[in-house]
Amino acid sequence: MRITFLGTGTSQGVPVIACGCEVCQSLDFRDKRLRVSIHLEIADKSFVIDTGPDFRQQMLRERIHKLDAVIFTHEHKDHTAGLDDVRAYNFSQKRDMPIYARPSVLEQIQQEFAYAFTAIKYPGTPQITLNEIHNTPFEVEGITFTPIEVLHFKLPVYGFRIGDFTYITDVNHISDEAIEKVKGSKIVVIGALRKEKHLSHFTLSEAVEVLDKIQPEQAFITHISHQMGLHRDVDEELPAYIKLAYDGLSVTC
Repeated sequence: MRITFLGTGTSQGVPVIACGCEVCQSLDFRDKRLRVSIHLEIADKSFVIDTGPDFRQQMLRERIHKLDAVIFTHEHKDHTAGLDDVRAYNFSQKRDMPIYARPSVLEQIQQEFAYAFTAIKYPGTPQITLNEIHNTPFEVEGITFTPIEVLHFKLPVYGFRIGDFTYITDVNHISDEAIEKVKGSKIVVIGALRKEKHLSHFTLSEAVEVLDKIQPEQAFITHISHQMGLHRDVDEELPAYIKLAYDGLSVTC
């Protein structure tokens, strides 16, 4: 499996519009963060988890010419807003794009992109097939995804375990039961917004504490805000097995 970080930023991205902080003014490419998303290549299958506002730019940058399905973690705009651009794959692959999400997320998507689900569609609108998922393992193109339910303040969010890889983004609470589902993963990705306490996201130290319980071989931090600090400085503070992810980073599992 090859995992590519399409975006590692929070809802505003980095740099933030009109911000003059040292992170937003940094020339280090690792401090340039599009909205959070990953691409998975498993054998000859191609999946994306979440289509944020930067989806088009991310897919062009990584030259992803084939996409078999999209899987959603939750319904927030920074994770869904780019869905319209799957129509490029409709045209090139000559088929509908299957998307997978819990019922509440599918309902939100149908409201947000209502024009794609009307009985009489304008030519060229996205062609999407809706697939409900629940807190049990499901298959996409023969690949098993195991949901890891976490909380993002009071909103249930799905992370996903695929083989020896686990991906969790917006989170401020993980139950002991969910941690047990993650244990044994070789690579774990988890969201941490900044170092200071936040209502709906882990701080860096909270994420490290959870990772220390899981003990993967490698771990990466994602969903990072400009308040986290410069990539080069924060990376040096972390345990050896944990790194900050950055846009375009690819790892194999």
